[in-house]
Amino acid sequence: MSTKGEYDCVVIGSGVQGSFAAYELAKKNQKTLLLEQFILPHTRGSSHGQTRIIRSAYEQDFYTHMMEECYELWAQLEKKSGVKLFRQTGLLVMGPENSQTYQMMKSTLQRNKVPIVTLTRENFSQHIPNVTLTEGDEALVDTTAGVLYADRVLKTVQEEFKKLGGIIRDNEKVTDIKPGPVVTVSTAAGVYRAKSVVITAGPWANSLLAHTGLQLPLEVMKINVCYWKEKVPGSYDVNRRFPSFITTESEETDEHIYGLPSNEYPGLMKICHHIGSMTDPDQRDKQTDRSDIDILQRYIARCFPGLHPEPAVVESCMYTLTPDRHFVLDCHPTYNKIVIGAGFSGHGFKFGPIIGKLLGELSLGQVPSHDLSPFRIKRFQGKMKSAL
Repeated sequence: MSTKGEYDCVVIGSGVQGSFAAYELAKKNQKTLLLEQFILPHTRGSSHGQTRIIRSAYEQDFYTHMMEECYELWAQLEKKSGVKLFRQTGLLVMGPENSQTYQMMKSTLQRNKVPIVTLTRENFSQHIPNVTLTEGDEALVDTTAGVLYADRVLKTVQEEFKKLGGIIRDNEKVTDIKPGPVVTVSTAAGVYRAKSVVITAGPWANSLLAHTGLQLPLEVMKINVCYWKEKVPGSYDVNRRFPSFITTESEETDEHIYGLPSNEYPGLMKICHHIGSMTDPDQRDKQTDRSDIDILQRYIARCFPGLHPEPAVVESCMYTLTPDRHFVLDCHPTYNKIVIGAGFSGHGFKFGPIIGKLLGELSLGQVPSHDLSPFRIKRFQGKMKSAL
């Protein structure tokens, strides 16, 4: 098959991370190709849907530090494109007062001087109507947090990439990757050669990495994205300044439950369980487990009395989880011309601009602008399988 083109970089996977990596490389005058296996736009991966939470509330300082710059990068993209990508809603964080997760989130916010409002049991309902604070729980609001318009983000960053001369080829599945001084990427349509390759393929990361002899300890999960109908229209509406929220643990589950105010579907509030059931990304909807919906129904009946405790709409998304739920941002351990962004574990979207910047730095052989030690592949030693 004939060579279709030579590039400085080929990025494989046009979700949020791949799109931002391609955009950052194009900004640095790199001739960049962005490949996507499906026809764009699509709902098969992890970056689709209309909204995501953006927040600085984390247990670990390194995420909160990354978000400082990330907010600036989101604002820059909004200004450059003239498209509204972010809406500040605040983030309500609730959790048991003796919860390590809740207390670590609170400490991280305070230590990093993120503006927060601490709520008391006495003033909670005045600030947050139509929510029941569990006995023994504490609550705070990260006032800087909000909602990202996810589908709009993808369209915008891809348009900006193309304005810089970037090329997007969708409906072109990668069939082979051959490492070397120049990396060769084959698809059904042809062969591309590049000085470096960035793999940002979400749930398909390991199937691509198999061509390079590497398998990371990644688990793919199907998430039921649930929307719940308001009993009284507007009760949880973004226009009435209802915040996004995270419950760190509850009677129903030790995992996070998160929600976003009624916005994309008028009268419906998105509330999800932050874990799902394992699935094959090529046969996602064969996975029909609804145990997460049962958990959400019990939680909503108890804590959100203004919602009907039966989902009105259920959509699907996939998470690609690492064992420690931290990302993979690193060069391939054998082939340093191949850069990997993977395992975003259901919380990576908000970091898109900074991850794109870091993957671009790695692909150019530059010193990363943030400490990547929490995201290095070597932490998985003993958990990786050879694909050869």
